[in-house]
Amino acid sequence: MAENNNANVVAEEAVAIVPVEDKPCTDKEAGGSGGGDVPATKNKNPFLEINNLDKALATMTLIFSIPILGFIVWIFYVRYSDCESILKLPSFQVEIGIALIFLFLISNGVVFLRSRHPVLGLLIVMVPLLLIFIIGLALVGAYKMESRSVAASPKWLRLKVFDEAHWQDIKSCIYDTGACDDLVSRTLMLKSYDFSLKKLTSIEAGCCTPATICEMEYVNATFWTKKEGVPNPSSPYVSECNLWDNDRGNLCYNCFSCKTGFLKTLQAKWWKLGVFLILASLLLFLAHLILFLSSVVKQFRS
Repeated sequence: MAENNNANVVAEEAVAIVPVEDKPCTDKEAGGSGGGDVPATKNKNPFLEINNLDKALATMTLIFSIPILGFIVWIFYVRYSDCESILKLPSFQVEIGIALIFLFLISNGVVFLRSRHPVLGLLIVMVPLLLIFIIGLALVGAYKMESRSVAASPKWLRLKVFDEAHWQDIKSCIYDTGACDDLVSRTLMLKSYDFSLKKLTSIEAGCCTPATICEMEYVNATFWTKKEGVPNPSSPYVSECNLWDNDRGNLCYNCFSCKTGFLKTLQAKWWKLGVFLILASLLLFLAHLILFLSSVVKQFRS
């Protein structure tokens, strides 16, 4: 009997020393019987959002500068238009390429140093961007004060091409390039109607063939027979009908249409270059401006 009592006492003591685990208090219990479940909310860090936006803008600015790098390669490796060297345009093309190299380096340098000197970086990159933008406006003919100051602008090209001293060298260069001889070899088997449907370049149409108003009879691309009478005396091209010569060394190299055709060839190339400079400078300007504002806000909040 005594042994049973001792066993009961030991059992009661073991039960007494067993630790009681605390149950976690639920939201419902903490809030009382009348309270509902409280959903957990995640706080957003505005600093992290600005930091991510800043990185995205920096990446966008770097992407905008990649076409400039490709255009630099095009400028240095593209074949110059025929006879541009007479007007010293290849050297001006190289100068634009060098300017774009500096713009590419400055633009990306400002992106990497934006956190330290945002204001100074913006001012540094704005100078070459403004210069490139002005040159682009001049090349497309949108800048009225560019007539005699910026090379390759439409008015500058017209002054140079229609200068008789330059034209003597230009027409000799056109003859040496064999543009008209190439036209003859490509159209040797064509009849009059087929030749009239063929698309010619500005130089081929202006220098290698007579004006349409002359109404000459087609023999081949550079040999035409004149008809009697003067067609439409009021036309400005009537005088060129008398300038036409079937001699391969003359043809219509002294005609106004030949000068105009050569001028159109140059203007088309430099107009495209001007459009690229305008678009590139505007996109980089907006990208750097937005990046500057983002950097300022980031520094202000930090």
